[in-house]
Amino acid sequence: MAPDPAAPQETAAPPQKPKLLDRLRAACRVRHCSLRTEEAYAAWVVRFIRFHRLRHPLEMEAQEINAFLTHLAVEGHVSASTQNQAFSAILFLYRKVLEVDPGRIEGVIRAKRPKRLPVVLSREELRRPLSQMEGTCRLIALLLYGAGLRLIECLRLRVQDLVWQRGEVLVRHGKGGKDRRTMLPAAARAALAVHLERVRELHRRDPARGLGRVELPFATERKDTSAATDWRWQ
Repeated sequence: MAPDPAAPQETAAPPQKPKLLDRLRAACRVRHCSLRTEEAYAAWVVRFIRFHRLRHPLEMEAQEINAFLTHLAVEGHVSASTQNQAFSAILFLYRKVLEVDPGRIEGVIRAKRPKRLPVVLSREELRRPLSQMEGTCRLIALLLYGAGLRLIECLRLRVQDLVWQRGEVLVRHGKGGKDRRTMLPAAARAALAVHLERVRELHRRDPARGLGRVELPFATERKDTSAATDWRWQ
C-alpha cells in the first residue's frame, strides 16, 4: 500500500552529541593514555565542574581554573603532585577535548612539595614481611622489590615478557607509555618457574571449557585471532 501523502511524515531525530566525559575518555584512548590516567582525568573534570556549580567548561576560562587550583592548595591541602595532576586534567579537557584555549593561567597558589629523605629497607627489614607471605602474593612482592616494578606493571606481565636466558623482564607500556628492561631477580626464579608450570597446566584445560582468553593490547586480536588463547600472551 502506498503511503498517504497527507499523513504526517516521521522525521528522524538528530543524533545527539556524545557527553563531555565520553568525549574525554575517547580522547584519552585515541592517545593511548593508561586506564588510570583516564579515570583520574575524568574524576578531576567532575570535581572542577561541581566546584563551579555545574557550569559547563565552555562558560569558564582561566579565572575559574585559577580559583579551582588555588582552592585545592589552600583549602583542600593537596600535595603538589595532586595539584599538578588536576591542572593537567583540566588543560587536557580544554585543549584536546573542547579544542579551545582557556587563556593564560597565572597567579595560582601552588601546593608546596616537601623535601623528604628516601626510605630504603635493609635486607633484614625486607625478610620479615616476606617470611609472612606465601604463594602468589609472595612472588609478586619478590618481583616488585627485586625487579623494581610498579604494582600494575607486575600484574600485567605476560609470559613472553620473561627472558629467562638473559635474566631480564620486559616492561611493556609502562609509565608514560614507555617500554623498558629490568632484571629478573634470582630470588624469584624458582618460585616463578613453579607458578608458571601450575598456571600452564590450568591453561591447557581452559580452552576446552571456553576459557583461557586474555585481554590484548590495542588491535592485536584483530591481527592474530588466536593470540588471546596463546600461552605466550597469558
